Amino acid sequence: MSRNTYLLKPICLALALCAGAAAHAADWSDTSINYRYIPKESGFIVDAAGNKVDVAKNIVSLEHISGFKYGSNYFNVDILKSDSNDPANGSTSGAQEFFAIYRNNLNLSSLTGSSMKFGVVKEISLTTGFNAGAKNNENAAQPLAFLFGPTLQFALPAGYLNVGLQAYKETNNSKFAGGKQDYDVAAQLNVVWGIPFNAGVPANFKGFMSVTGAKGTGKGTGIETSTETLLDALVMFDLGSLSGKKDTFYAGVGYRYWNNKFGNNESAPGFAGTLNKAGHVSSPFLQLEAHF
Repeated sequence: MSRNTYLLKPICLALALCAGAAAHAADWSDTSINYRYIPKESGFIVDAAGNKVDVAKNIVSLEHISGFKYGSNYFNVDILKSDSNDPANGSTSGAQEFFAIYRNNLNLSSLTGSSMKFGVVKEISLTTGFNAGAKNNENAAQPLAFLFGPTLQFALPAGYLNVGLQAYKETNNSKFAGGKQDYDVAAQLNVVWGIPFNAGVPANFKGFMSVTGAKGTGKGTGIETSTETLLDALVMFDLGSLSGKKDTFYAGVGYRYWNNKFGNNESAPGFAGTLNKAGHVSSPFLQLEAHF
């Protein structure tokens, strides 16, 4: 099977699921095309002195969220292009990646007919989903993960805050780690939020954080993984409202923090430890969104 076929598999799967989700009679929905520029992402690359080499990435995304009688669907596909510091295999131009996410939330109150409210919690849902991706650099990563578990939806004056604890099962491919990696089931904490506010124009503070516990060795290298933390936090401004087109065009800035990326232990000694440290991300980014 060709490398291009591997790259297309996750996006085709995600698009098929998105089409299936759209077949539900949605009570509400929001779809957007987004652009992100992040100047200091990671490719696990070091220079001759062992110092991290930053990789700039341009990212175009299709994002969709909708609500129906029994819950909600969320779908996102990223198409990522690295700069030449992270080259495609056999090339001097930057690598390409696809990464897809799908989440389905089923509200227990809708399924059972009984209220799930208690304290500041307004709903409990069952979350299922997957992540799938591929990259055409020398390492040829092909992550595929599934998750399942409860999510608490908190009552806020405006916006949303959801906190979930899911069982997370991942496989991947890594040339440098000897091929296919089959990881143990791990616990994953997921926090997603969106808080509207006014900054002269309507604005939104939104983002997510995922904390994934150690998931074993991957059955390939014998090297234990470590707890991984990924945080994206953004402030987005509704610039479309300035021309009477509220909720259509947003621009803003964000911050990404990624510790022990993909579970690689940044404190590991030796050469592998140097590469793992090169995977650490702490960077601002720019984001634009067009909603329809």
